[in-house]
Amino acid sequence: MAPWNPRTEGMPLDELRRLQFKLVKSLVYRLYSFNDFYRRRMKEQQVHPDDIRTLEDVAKLPFMYKSDLRDGYPDRIFSAEQNELVRYHVSSGTTGKPTVVGYTERDIENWSESLARAFSSCGLGRGDVMQVSYGYGLFTGGLGAHYGAERVGATVLPTSVGNTERQIELMQDLRVTAIACTPSYLLHMGEVAEKMGVSIKNDTDLRMGFLGAEPWSEQMRGRIEDWLGIRAYDIYGTSELSGPMFTECTEQQGIHIWGDLALVEIVDPATGEVLPTGEQGELTVTMLQKEALPMVRYRIGDLTAIEEGVCPCGRTHPRIGRIRGRVDDMLIVRGINVFPSQVEHALLEIPEVGRHFQIVVDRKGALDSMLVRVEVSEEAFSDKITDLMVIKRAVEHRLRGSLNVSVDVELVEPGTLPRFEGKSKKVVDRRSL
Repeated sequence: MAPWNPRTEGMPLDELRRLQFKLVKSLVYRLYSFNDFYRRRMKEQQVHPDDIRTLEDVAKLPFMYKSDLRDGYPDRIFSAEQNELVRYHVSSGTTGKPTVVGYTERDIENWSESLARAFSSCGLGRGDVMQVSYGYGLFTGGLGAHYGAERVGATVLPTSVGNTERQIELMQDLRVTAIACTPSYLLHMGEVAEKMGVSIKNDTDLRMGFLGAEPWSEQMRGRIEDWLGIRAYDIYGTSELSGPMFTECTEQQGIHIWGDLALVEIVDPATGEVLPTGEQGELTVTMLQKEALPMVRYRIGDLTAIEEGVCPCGRTHPRIGRIRGRVDDMLIVRGINVFPSQVEHALLEIPEVGRHFQIVVDRKGALDSMLVRVEVSEEAFSDKITDLMVIKRAVEHRLRGSLNVSVDVELVEPGTLPRFEGKSKKVVDRRSL
């Protein structure tokens, strides 16, 4: 698809790296001079802006963590005065204070520009109708997708989440061609549509989905695309970075990270050492042009790898692979690291099981136990115990081979497990009780 900003999106890599270094130097000097938090951190790390002589020297700078944002609540890390801000977003935290993100007018402009490039790389533009089924309000997802879609000339239908039957009616009546939501909500929408006698694949004009805000696997993408008849694109971002900012292109070979806006590194989660290109580790991001809430070497906690080289679409910026999981999503079961995305990957290779599962981790005496509750597909569901036992054994065998740990499996009827309109909650860890 034609680039939104051809000059920038096709910039030669050496030129892009020179631009990144120029932006990094400017950012570091500005923060050292005017931001108390970063000046203190740099002094603790015994690094001065003059020490940053190459782009690789970014590794000398201190990391920033989610806890820093909570400790700096609400705005002690900001680099803009209140009268320079045009918006706040607030993300709910699992512990402590939430994260407050401020935006200047230029921050909003760069956010919209990032998504305009992303959406146009997937073919979204004039003549399209984008249904935004992410939450609006303090959550960044809805408004981010909204402004990006409008920027490329699409018509936006701001449905937010909930009222699913009405959303399906509007999808049909207003000839929606694209949707932005979580993959779990799109699955829920497909199920509700079928109960209404509507096939999203055959009875709507939907042709693309921008899905994110929760981990999902390549197998899940395949099922969504086959079942709903759309191209499903991975969208990525966090509220701290601005919100959703980056997507795959039509090649679906990694998420394009616009190098003039963000510098990405992959570090070892345990040591913080920068890992070579292609090696999987924790994603760390420096926002190069963010004004209100600067982010330098922010450790997001997502596990992925960087892919360099020109994409088949012709864009030259770095790409990251599909998010494998989160450092803090990781379950340790009898000494084995387990990610929910691994469980999903294994289950979706078994045609007899449905699209929904739940992991329950508990402790029996001194030993951890792990139960995977999974719905049987409508086609495979049977009232014959022998049929279900065959499926159960197949699921147990597949999970044991994939996870290297024994897992108990409970098969449940279709439609039994909870559905979520926002981020799905796939793990119940009872060990903390």
